[in-house]
Amino acid sequence: MNIRKFLFFSFTVLTSSIYAQSDDVLKTIDLNPVTVIGTGTYHKADNSPVAVQVISAKDLKDAQVTNLSDALSRLTPNITTHTNGQGTFINFNGMSDNYMLILENGKRMSGDDRWNRISVSNIKRIEILSGAASALYGSEAIAGVINIITDESKNRVEASNFTKFNSKGRLDEDIHLTINSGKISSFTSYNHKEADNWQVNKYQAFDEDGKEVLKLTGRPMSTGFNSENISEKLEWTLSDKLSFYVRGNYYDHLTARPQTATYFTQKATTDKTTGERSYSYTSKAAYTYDLHHNSYTYGGGMRWVPNKDVHIYLDVYSDNFVSKYAYWQTVEEEAYEVTRKRTHYTNETLKGIFRLNSWNKLSSGIELVQEALNSESDNIQFETTNTYNAFAQDEIQMLKGLEAVLGMRYTYNAGFGSQVTPNAGLFYHIGDFRLRASYAGGYRTPTLSQLFATDQAKTNARYTLSNPDLKPEKNGFWNVNAEYSNNWMSISLSGYINNIKNMINYRTLTQSEIEGNSHLTSLYEEGWTTIRQRDNIDEAYLKGINANVKFILPAGFSLSGGYSYTDSKAKTKTLDTKTQVYTVTETPVDKSVRDVANVNVTWNHSWGDYYLNINLNGHIQGQRYSSTYGYAPKYQQWDLNTRHTFILQHFTLEPCLGVENLFNQRDTTPWNSNFSTISPGRSVYVSLALKFKD
Repeated sequence: MNIRKFLFFSFTVLTSSIYAQSDDVLKTIDLNPVTVIGTGTYHKADNSPVAVQVISAKDLKDAQVTNLSDALSRLTPNITTHTNGQGTFINFNGMSDNYMLILENGKRMSGDDRWNRISVSNIKRIEILSGAASALYGSEAIAGVINIITDESKNRVEASNFTKFNSKGRLDEDIHLTINSGKISSFTSYNHKEADNWQVNKYQAFDEDGKEVLKLTGRPMSTGFNSENISEKLEWTLSDKLSFYVRGNYYDHLTARPQTATYFTQKATTDKTTGERSYSYTSKAAYTYDLHHNSYTYGGGMRWVPNKDVHIYLDVYSDNFVSKYAYWQTVEEEAYEVTRKRTHYTNETLKGIFRLNSWNKLSSGIELVQEALNSESDNIQFETTNTYNAFAQDEIQMLKGLEAVLGMRYTYNAGFGSQVTPNAGLFYHIGDFRLRASYAGGYRTPTLSQLFATDQAKTNARYTLSNPDLKPEKNGFWNVNAEYSNNWMSISLSGYINNIKNMINYRTLTQSEIEGNSHLTSLYEEGWTTIRQRDNIDEAYLKGINANVKFILPAGFSLSGGYSYTDSKAKTKTLDTKTQVYTVTETPVDKSVRDVANVNVTWNHSWGDYYLNINLNGHIQGQRYSSTYGYAPKYQQWDLNTRHTFILQHFTLEPCLGVENLFNQRDTTPWNSNFSTISPGRSVYVSLALKFKD
């Protein structure tokens, strides 16, 4: 930690003490939290007809995670992350994050930075629904849905500040302020994150004639950045029956790639006499620009409860994202920015929950989704699409201990016609045992980028065409879950099958297709040797088992863990350019991992107004498959976290000290490989939370 950051940390400690927290830090571990994601209605987790996994605020504090992707990968085994030059991506039950939905308080998030726009220190709980859920949530809910519930305190005034320092210039700062005055409530959040660049291996692998040659590279494994995120929600409660809200969010993220970074291009020369090859290297600037992302979200809504059996909700919101190339100032020209992509997502939903009688609860509504895309890099001037939805889901108490869920969504889009997506489930419970079985259909409509983007890659003479005739991807998801829990333990075992068809991938056009089209022929004559387009040519079949356990043990100990096994097969159609014949290859699904496990051991103890929490968190991961780079190595990471809490009347002081990557596990393969982890190695962190509650 340099002196500037030390002074900033000290200043934060002193100034934040005026708005610190008071908290019941040794709450009993809740094995039966409230969830809403499974059915759209409130249930205790053990009474939810649909199996839902919950990560609590205490779980997040114990593990000392500061971003959503780390929280998910460290605390649940069926979610993994991978990082490359484009950022960090999530894999859920073997599928990429393109096939999952992220919700914040039930509202869908869009844009490339949706993982980074949530302040972890303000999360009340994370609800995780595995499997297709398109009947309730619409397109993209093929692999699953993650709903982040934020903490909206009912105290008159509640304020908190959280600061965490780690190696490689990693800083996280969170400030939250809640004010409840009469019928008006205000919830304000601010988050700042930053990090430096770092390398683990300073070489880049280059294969030439089957021989590996290592070249020096200045490209970092992990790219530095600065980000700012601010949110505001105002709520007006007229009565117990009627309330209104408005909300907004602004997020700004700028990468900080090293402007002096270089790498070496390679040129091979063959000796005409001996036939031996020699290599020469030329230094070249690695980057000429940073990536600048920003997004803003705004919306509002109302809640009307005319009587105890009817709840009406209206929500309108817009999520807008912009990605730019931020070119640096050079000798020749001033710094400037070029818009790479601009997206707009607008959602208007009217939903009602109706308790028809003591054994029947109906949720139904209508939804309009509007999307727009402008992209200079993909040659998209301005494209839009509107989707109209009607949905209904019925929860039926059939017999004592036996419940059924039946749902359906009707979707109409001018480009894709009508879609009907069903779901059905049975839930049987007796005593502490629960058994669930369900089937859900899912679909994912092609994105505007997939429909209309064209791309010209001059380095490999490849031209990508748009294809407005794409069809939606569809899947069927079967799931069986058995669970046992009581006041000190919880055990859950789930098995699933996920069959996905009409998956979209690139298809290289044959010579006969090119020769039969004058436009394509002209492209080929211009030197574009590979002409391709996106088509519905792939399919995937996944099956797996997820197991989770949690025990509350004597003397303040608790133990939890999970294991996920995923067997995936992807069928991909590729063109043999010599024979002009398509062949089907079968591999694991891209970015999937067969075996993943998580372990959490926690000890809590108190001495008067001092509370101590010690947590050991382990993430053990098998090889991750990449269709481009092959398998990434196995790895495991263990983190040791200690949290010290001091209660001072209305104030709580909570310093934390810990070690990330306790055993210094690093992936030292050359740059541009399929990294198992981008961790820089063992690092000591320090954090401080200050809270006030009145």
